[in-house]
Amino acid sequence: MATYINNLRLKEITTGDEDGTWGTSTNTNLELIADALGYGTEDGFATDADATITVADGVADPTRAFYLKVTSSATLTATRTLTIAPNTISRVMFIENATTGSQSIQISQGSGSNVTVPNGSSKLVYLDGAGATAAVVDITANLSLAAIPGSFTDLTATGTVNFTGATVSNLGSVTTADINGGTVDGVTVGGSSAGAGTFTTLSDQDGSVRAIPPVGTKTTSYTLTTSDVGQYVQVGSGGSITIPDATFSEGDAISVFNNTTGGITITCSITTAYIAGTDTDVASITLDTRGVATILFISGTVCVITGNVG
Repeated sequence: MATYINNLRLKEITTGDEDGTWGTSTNTNLELIADALGYGTEDGFATDADATITVADGVADPTRAFYLKVTSSATLTATRTLTIAPNTISRVMFIENATTGSQSIQISQGSGSNVTVPNGSSKLVYLDGAGATAAVVDITANLSLAAIPGSFTDLTATGTVNFTGATVSNLGSVTTADINGGTVDGVTVGGSSAGAGTFTTLSDQDGSVRAIPPVGTKTTSYTLTTSDVGQYVQVGSGGSITIPDATFSEGDAISVFNNTTGGITITCSITTAYIAGTDTDVASITLDTRGVATILFISGTVCVITGNVG
């Protein structure tokens, strides 16, 4: 009597069985082996609940595929568990979560560990086939890549990542990066020790970090805004400055340049404003001709003003 106790659920013919049909069964087995090296799509969730898919005995089945794309005819509303049966098969699989509902899915085989696959992502896993206690293991969790130059596109790293001789494009979020020899947007980074490097151009969204970007010249009353942080405001003839209350955050700083032949008024509408080195709350101050003042915000309601003011 034929059995199917193998990792691909192929028909194992008992000695002397299937006289005249042995060739057909063997050809079917060969086709199923080819299927096991290919790609399959499985509707894993007909309802919004945990589900089980089973590798069929001796017939074509997408669950047998090396790369399994899991879809769902139901819209998932939470993380659901997909159990792959039977729990005695041991194999390596790529599993893609293409379910509807933007939910993660957990891949399970028994009471052992599961692997979570985020929606729209794929995982390389192995099923250990240990029976009731079977586990699914994420192969890439501790994967070590050889130090061979290569290219990475749309890379997101959630821990410490070390690259040697690699080109990285469209870098996502990196918690810690130790770059020793390479380029970032054409800038050479890295040397013989971590953190060593040379930047010929260093800028952010406001321009070069070695310069203080100008906001522009104001010739009427102007109230500072959060978009002015890290920049300087130039005041021309007829201009004045107002510091608003409850607008800025701790550590924000703005500089003001009086480019006129006389003093200009800075009105302190903020709850508390100090001239640096004094302990008096001022309602307004005068910025001297051709003078510069820097306003440092201690909080949204407190600031300290330094410079040519009085």
